[in-house]
Amino acid sequence: MLRGARALRALSTGVRAVSTATPVPGITRVGVLGLGLMGSGIAQTAAAAGFEVVGVDTPAGAERGLGMIRASLAAAATRAAKKEGAASGAAAEAAGEATLGRLRTTASVRDVAACDLVIEAVPETMAAKTPLYEELGRCLQPSAIIATNTSGLPVRALARLAGERWLSRGIGLHYFNPAQVMNLVEVVTLDETDPAVTATAHAFVRAVGKTPVACKDTPGFVVNRLLVPYMAQAFKLVGEGVATYKDVDVAMKLGAGHPMGPFTLADYVGLDTTLSILENWSVMYPGEPAFFVPALLKEKVAAGDLGRKTGRGFYKWRGNTPLLDE
Repeated sequence: MLRGARALRALSTGVRAVSTATPVPGITRVGVLGLGLMGSGIAQTAAAAGFEVVGVDTPAGAERGLGMIRASLAAAATRAAKKEGAASGAAAEAAGEATLGRLRTTASVRDVAACDLVIEAVPETMAAKTPLYEELGRCLQPSAIIATNTSGLPVRALARLAGERWLSRGIGLHYFNPAQVMNLVEVVTLDETDPAVTATAHAFVRAVGKTPVACKDTPGFVVNRLLVPYMAQAFKLVGEGVATYKDVDVAMKLGAGHPMGPFTLADYVGLDTTLSILENWSVMYPGEPAFFVPALLKEKVAAGDLGRKTGRGFYKWRGNTPLLDE
């Protein structure tokens, strides 16, 4: 999830290129399940770092994902040419072609059977994830690592879908959106996670040019555990008529030093994504008062105003830019 003003700035300034992998013992081939917005970025960063990548999605989903990767690589080459000259642009273009050459796609989960690390990045529902994990449990080599990019579901419950023996090989690798830009990855461990798996996961994150932070398997991990209830309280505040959403945003920017207010942030993340997380948490953790579903959020999603992805949420959006004054 998240993603913040830094992501907005990064989208306009460029993607940091990673051309060669830091050796990670035991990790050569990486599988990525789901080539949507997050999965395509994860696949791109791994391939750019020198790993062989197998992306799994439907034919249409794979083509969309490859299109996003091509567009990202082309934009990086264009920026390099403008900033540093034609030679740099040509080098970036060549690096992009090499990245694409290390990436292949398939519609079959079984095609990741020989991968050393598999990162799941499909939609945030147990219904979507369950058959994939069950298939992974049957087809992966015993030395493989199963990682999930979930931002709100329990890592333990997902790893257990593959089978009890996979708890020691299960881990969370929670990237932030856009994955090819944002530097943070939360490395989420279970009590059963083999320490060698944890060490390998941290090494892999560093190899793809990201910064790992360690945490336990808890709702929302670090960032979203703090961020999502904060946004929920903002929705509640406005729903009760205490302040307008624009004034709340201004207050948090000027009063708390936040780079963007909670409503701009929620629009950027996706109001439907935020709603899905809160609905899941409120059911899974009914005793936690911070996890509730604000009526205002439900109303916006029901109206189809999902934020940046639809061009309208609390704000109107032009691409990745919120029109804060409209």
